[in-house]
This record gives sequence, structure tokens and C-alpha cells, in this order.
Amino acid sequence: MQIRSLKVYCDIVQLRSFSKAAEENGVSQSSASQLVHQLEERLGVQLIDRSKRPFTLTPEGSKYYDGCTKLVRRYEDLEHEVRTLHEDVASRLSIASIYSIGLAHMSQFQREFLAKHPKAHIRLDYLHPDDVYDAVESEQSDLGIVSFPERSRRLGVIPWRDESLVLAVAPSHPLAGLSSAPAEALADHEMIAFQRGLKIRDAIDRELAKQRVETRVACEFDNIETIKLAVTIGDGFALLPEPTLAREVAAGTLLKIPLAGFELSRPLGILHRREEQLGQTAERFIELLHSHAAEIDDPASLDGKAGAADSASKRVVTA
Repeated sequence: MQIRSLKVYCDIVQLRSFSKAAEENGVSQSSASQLVHQLEERLGVQLIDRSKRPFTLTPEGSKYYDGCTKLVRRYEDLEHEVRTLHEDVASRLSIASIYSIGLAHMSQFQREFLAKHPKAHIRLDYLHPDDVYDAVESEQSDLGIVSFPERSRRLGVIPWRDESLVLAVAPSHPLAGLSSAPAEALADHEMIAFQRGLKIRDAIDRELAKQRVETRVACEFDNIETIKLAVTIGDGFALLPEPTLAREVAAGTLLKIPLAGFELSRPLGILHRREEQLGQTAERFIELLHSHAAEIDDPASLDGKAGAADSASKRVVTA
């Protein structure tokens, strides 16, 4: 009964209407009003200021709403998992991913997962790295996929995979004929770099300084797709995660050249909230990610599995 009262309260606030919330929950308007009144008596504070039209939330009411929405959602998810415990994976899962991982691979993983678990509902959001952290921490997303993941008081990290960085150049670039690229070969050419402040830029700068190589940065961007485009149409080179170049290499617009004498990599991880136990759908999706960890460098392998998944299921849920 208490959870029901919390849900009615949340619906009243969300719908901005006692009557609509009452209809949503199959009770009378007076019953909905009485449920809120009972909550206020129990707490000893006013939650809703009914003297204004439309009504407004008091500071206490706003704080209570934020907490109640999380409680109600968790309870509904728990009920759903218990009801479907002996059935196929059937719950909702929201995933936030940085662009470079999401655009390259996540939609393929989504299709394969839905082919295996057609009752599941997957939502993908592609966000800036800082926004991925915010989305998971604020419970807008259940999981987050980021590079150079960092744990915090609220967020835990499940390691996923490391991606080797390679030299990316256009076919017409002077370095295009190299079979491998030593650090000193980069010093005489302009670099299309990641924006200062990004973790991947810091890692590259540290390694080049260790190799005593001073690069000439022609321009900086905050995402891999723009960097690839700049390398394609310009004269510069870039150091990029190898899997992100699969399409361009296959199309012949870019070349990838392994580094020689030094190594750079981009670690990827899965963010989750520490205080919450992962649901069945989240655990299964993480298992799928780990099963593909060694295959991402081979786009043909992923494409083949994605095609099989498309044949098995045509239902794809997108953000």
C-alpha cells in the first residue's frame, strides 16, 4: 500500500493533475488526494501547495518526488524480474555510450542481443563522456560505456577491453608507405589531435614526451569522427584506436599503420551504480560485450554475427 501511495504521488507530480493521476492508477480523485494527505501527515511536512493554480511543489515535496521516483522504479523492476524469473530476459535496459564506441559497434551488439532475447527492451544513447557519467549516476541510464573509465563513490567500473592506437593517414600522406611507424617519424609531420583535457590526449602526450618526440598540432577536436574526416581531407596524421578505423580502411579512404618501438592503448569500461545490484538483462548484455571483446578488431566477424542477428529478429529499438 505504501508503494502504491508513492506511485500515486509521483504520477500527480509528473502529470500535474490529481484527476489524471487518479485515472492512471484506477482510483477516485478524492482517494488520490487523500493518499497524498496521508503521506504529508506521516512526514509532518507539506508536499504540495494546493493554494496555487496549478499547484506547486514545496521544497520538501520536490525532494520527496526525486527519491520516490527512484524507489517506485526499482520496485517495479523488481516485480517484473520476479514475475519473469523463469522466462526469457524481458526487462528494460538503458545504455549510454561515448560516440566512438556507440557508432562503431553498439548498434550491432543491440541487434544481436534482441535476436537472442526478443522480449527485452534496449535503449541506446550516444553522449559526451562527461554526460555518460551523469546519465548513469542520475539513473537515466543503467550502464555507461566509456574510455579511460574512472570509479567514484557512486559508480563502479567493469573492465571491458583495451584498444591499441595506430597511426591513421590518408593514402596520399608521406607516411602512407611505412609498414610500421616509429615515434621519431611523427616529428616531421602535422598532427590532428584530440582536444586538450581529454584523457586520451593526455595519454598520447605523455607517451610522446616519454619518446622525446615533439609534434606539431595542426588542429584539435573532441571526437574521433571529426578527426578521421580531418585526416581524410588534410595533410595531417592522427593516433586513433584501431577498431574505429575499420570502415575507412575497408573503403580505402584511410590507412592504419602499427606503431613501432612504443605502445598506446585506450582502455574501455562499463559504468554501473555501486549501490544497485545489476539486473538480469544488464548482466546478460555485459556477458555479450565480453564475448565480443576479442573480436572488435575484426569487423568482418562482427558484421557476420550482426547479419545473422538481423535474420533472426527485425525488431530493433533505438534511442
